[in-house]
Amino acid sequence: MVGTPMDRTAMPEFPVITHPDKRYWPEDGITKARMIDYYRRMAPLMLPWFRDRPVTLRLFPKGIHGPAFYRRERPGNAPPSVRALPYRTATDHHRIDLMLIDSLEGLLYLANLGAIEFHLWSSRAPRLDRPDWAIFDLDPGDKSEFTQVLEAALHLRDALDDAGLPSFAKTSGASGLHLYCPNRKGLDFDTLRAWVRDLAETLSHTHPSLIATAHGKTHSGKRITIDHAQNGIGKNTAAPYTLRALPGAPVSTPVSWQEIERGRIRPDDFTLDRLPDRVEAVGDLFSPLLNALN
Repeated sequence: MVGTPMDRTAMPEFPVITHPDKRYWPEDGITKARMIDYYRRMAPLMLPWFRDRPVTLRLFPKGIHGPAFYRRERPGNAPPSVRALPYRTATDHHRIDLMLIDSLEGLLYLANLGAIEFHLWSSRAPRLDRPDWAIFDLDPGDKSEFTQVLEAALHLRDALDDAGLPSFAKTSGASGLHLYCPNRKGLDFDTLRAWVRDLAETLSHTHPSLIATAHGKTHSGKRITIDHAQNGIGKNTAAPYTLRALPGAPVSTPVSWQEIERGRIRPDDFTLDRLPDRVEAVGDLFSPLLNALN
């Protein structure tokens, strides 16, 4: 099937896995070697999303219960398979080298450093100032149910349909959903973020008991917050098919609108153990979005 993981025998071998038996998800018995094998198998689906797109890592060198940190600057000793993209930060104009991943070797090198999570910018080099897509981050409150997230997603899809925009959904890998639509008008970040906020506010007025817009703290209360803040230069969103450092080894997974309409999917349905078989069965549900960008 086109767009499904390659057979692992066709993959080049990664030369060194340090501490392969370290339990990264101790309660689930998932080792670092199993994590790297997952990324090896899923690389054909993941790498097209990384092309020319800066990546930010979330590293857990001792596993999900150990110290964690984000990293967007390229390690000085990284191999050529992790390219450097010179960048000046917006706040202090400090020059750093961002990371670009072009190959399986680069992906596995960073996973071997302890990168459980891979997060992506919404723009690509050389036009880092122009986002490819709009992101609607649907966050459930601490007193809401995931069925409400699905309901809010359907209202948002309908609003985007009315605007003539296709939309694509994936689980965040945590408790929410991410909806993407192509930035067909080539809006800059400020304009795009304002448009996402305005649409979210319109929906919050239409469905006040279900939807709220982000004003400070999210993940609280009974409503679903549509967060527009992800639409900013340098902001990062979990990459399609990235693992998350949570119990059960969940994966940020593309889902179909038919699955959302049926209302039976849950974030913990999609895990390291289940994803390769799912993709073999349904293919890459996000590929139409990728095709719309190229």
